[in-house]
Amino acid sequence: MTDRVKRKLEVRPAGDAGPGDAVDPFAAFRDVEILDMQLAFAFRHSLGKLSRFFLALEQRVLLGTACPVCGAVWLPPRVVCPDDLAVTDWVELGGRGRLAVGSLSAYTLKTAGGERQLMLGYVEVEGATSLLLQQIRNADADALVPGLELKIVWSDRPVDHPMELFWFEPA
Repeated sequence: MTDRVKRKLEVRPAGDAGPGDAVDPFAAFRDVEILDMQLAFAFRHSLGKLSRFFLALEQRVLLGTACPVCGAVWLPPRVVCPDDLAVTDWVELGGRGRLAVGSLSAYTLKTAGGERQLMLGYVEVEGATSLLLQQIRNADADALVPGLELKIVWSDRPVDHPMELFWFEPA
């Protein structure tokens, strides 16, 4: 019979029950269908209590939040410190940092036109305790090594999402 689902890649059986299992309660669920799907949808989303972070990006200001109890500085910001459960305070951070780890993504950012793969990195922004996952641009993928000094670069063009207002490049 011809497949009636155009996006079906394959149907494969999942593994059997483990050794010693007399009855497999999942026996009727062993065939796994694999589809190649792209989902596209639009939604309206409030940025809530963290809106100040995103509004500050429009002014080319990078904000984190600091715990008044332990002093941890969170970037991305957190309303409540996960360690002390204390309400945090806003703090301005600088525009430099170091790469903790980087990767070349197999995907593109559709809102930016999708013309190139993304280089992503967890960045140790000066003054922050936590790491920020953000785009790395104008660097060779081979240069994405831990400790690479980075600087923040701000977009001169309008963007679709506030996190596209900035990225990091080698300093």
